[in-house]
Amino acid sequence: MKAPRLNRALALEEPVSVADGSGGYTQSWTVLGHLWAEVSFRSGRETEAGGGARSLASYRITVRGAPTGSTMRPRPDQRFREGDRVYRILSVGEKDPEGRFLTCIAQEEAAA
Repeated sequence: MKAPRLNRALALEEPVSVADGSGGYTQSWTVLGHLWAEVSFRSGRETEAGGGARSLASYRITVRGAPTGSTMRPRPDQRFREGDRVYRILSVGEKDPEGRFLTCIAQEEAAA
């Protein structure tokens, strides 16, 4: 197996509920840490959302492996952030039998 080229630093974020002061909650994001990653475009399409066109792009993001339960192991309820770009994690699996790397399938949404 050819080792991936981990050349982009991504922030791993998880959702947190924050009290809104009126008895309810709003969703916010907290940074768990930064991971070096290889980001590869898979596919893209245009869709309608909220009265406007949206661009949906799918990416394969490879990061170093981490044991199950580690805060640095990505999960589908989390996301990666690179500046203004946000990649919502859809699935995570081992890239190799030894678990040295993880492959995350993620989706980026942007206004078209």
